[in-house]
Amino acid sequence: MSLTRILNLIDGQLVEPVSSEWIDNFEPATGTVYSQVPNSNEQDIERAVASATKAARGWGKTPAAERSRLLNRLADLIDRDAAKWAEAESKDNGKTLKLASSVDIPRASANFRFFAGAVLGYGSQSHNGPGSVNYTLRQPHGAVACISPWNLPIYLLTWKIAPALAVGNCVIAKPSELTPMTAFMLAELSIEAGLPPGVLNIVHGLGGQAGNALISHPQVKAVSFTGGTVTGQKIASTVAPQFKKYSLEMGGKNPTLIFADCDYERMLPVVVRSAFANQGQICLCGSRILIEDSIYDRFREDFVRQTKLLKVGDPLEKETDLGAVVSEPHQTKILTAIETARNEGGRVLTGGVAGAVPGRCKDGWFVQPTVIEGLSNHCSTNQNEIFGPVVTLQRFRSTSEAVELANGTRYGLSATIWSSNIDRAVAVAEDVDAGVVWINDWLVRDLRTLFGGMKESGVGREGGMAAFDFWTEPKNVGISFLAPRE
Repeated sequence: MSLTRILNLIDGQLVEPVSSEWIDNFEPATGTVYSQVPNSNEQDIERAVASATKAARGWGKTPAAERSRLLNRLADLIDRDAAKWAEAESKDNGKTLKLASSVDIPRASANFRFFAGAVLGYGSQSHNGPGSVNYTLRQPHGAVACISPWNLPIYLLTWKIAPALAVGNCVIAKPSELTPMTAFMLAELSIEAGLPPGVLNIVHGLGGQAGNALISHPQVKAVSFTGGTVTGQKIASTVAPQFKKYSLEMGGKNPTLIFADCDYERMLPVVVRSAFANQGQICLCGSRILIEDSIYDRFREDFVRQTKLLKVGDPLEKETDLGAVVSEPHQTKILTAIETARNEGGRVLTGGVAGAVPGRCKDGWFVQPTVIEGLSNHCSTNQNEIFGPVVTLQRFRSTSEAVELANGTRYGLSATIWSSNIDRAVAVAEDVDAGVVWINDWLVRDLRTLFGGMKESGVGREGGMAAFDFWTEPKNVGISFLAPRE
C-alpha cells in the first residue's frame, strides 16, 4: 500500500522538500506508519520566506474587507469538509473522533471567522492637541512565523495564522511533524479559497532543522510559538538577540482548587474532564488537584470511581473516552513519570499502566487514566509537566495553604477554583499565579479574551485584540496645522 505524502505549501504551490527526504508519520492508535512528512531544511525555509516577503508587499495593502472575505472563505471550506477533517485529526493525533468533531474542527473554523470579523473593527487611537493631531498606525510586520504543537494541531495552528493574516502579515507556518495532516489539508484549502501565492506558506519538518532555520531567518520579523518550555527557551535565546517580536505559550502544571463549600455534584464531572480530556494532553488540564481536608476522602473515593469508568479505546468508536497518546516515546515518558511517582512514595489509586486495546488498536499507544496521592508538592511528579492522563491529589486545610500549594511550581498557565463563596473565589483568583483562572468551571474560552501564562508558562499574550497588537507594529504620526496666511 502506497503511503500518502504530505507536501509543503510554498508560494501557492504544493511541493516536495528540496532534499527529497521524508519522515514517517504514525497513527498513534495502531502504531503503524500511514503517511510521510517532508524533512524540510534551510533551502525550503529560504524559499518560503522569500515567497512570504514578496507577497507581504501586496497583502499588507489589501483592504481589510478583502482579507476578511478570504478568511471567511477558508472557514466555509473547513465547515464543508468538517467530518473528513475530524476523522483526519483523530487518526493523526490519537484523540477521540467525538472530541475532534466537537472541539478541534469547529474551533479551527471559528478562529478564522472570529478574526475575519474582528479585523473590520480593529482601529487605532488619535489624540488632538492645540494646532496638532497625533494618530497611531498599526502596520503588519511582513513575513512572520507560526510554530504550533501536536496536541491541538489545527485548533492552535489556525489560532495563530488567522490573526496574523487578518492584519496583513504573510505567514510561514511550521506544524508539529507528529501531527501534520490537517495542516496539509489547510494548505490545499488555502489554494481553493484563493489566497494569493505566498500569503500562507506551510513548511513541515523537524524543529531542530526546519524550525531553527525559520526562527533564525533575518527576514522573519515575529515568531509565535506554542509548545514545551525547553523549546521555548531555545527560541527566546535565538530571536531575542535579533530583537524580533515573540510570543511563547509553554508548559503548565495547573492546579485545581476544590473548597468544601463547592457545588459538589456540578464540580465532580467537570474536574474529571479537566484532568483527562484529550488524554491529559492539553496545556490547560488540571494535573494537580488540591482538595480541602474536610471533603478529601469523599472526593478521592468519588473521583477514583468516576475515573475507573472512563473507557480507553479505539478513538473512532463513539463510546471511547480516552484515545491514544501521540507517540510511542511520549507513552514511554508518561509511564516513566508514573514509575518516578511510585519511587517518590506516591500511591497509585487507579491506572498507572499502559492501556490494552484489542483489535485494530492492539499495537497502539495507550495509557490508563492515573490518579496518585501521597506526594509532597516539592517532588518531581508535582513539579514537572507530564502531559498525559496523570493527576495527583493533595490536601489543604486553609485558603492560604491552598494558594501556597497552587503557586508552588515554576509554571503559571491556568488554575481552576471551585467554591460557592464568590468573595473567596475572586480573592484566590487574584492571588494565584496563573494567566488564566476559571471559577466553578473549566476551559470556558472566549475568543475575545487574552490568553497566556506567567513564570515559565509563557511570555506575552495572544487572543482577542491582543493578537492583533502582537502581529502589528505601532507607529505614531504627528501633524501640526499651519496657521492660515492672511
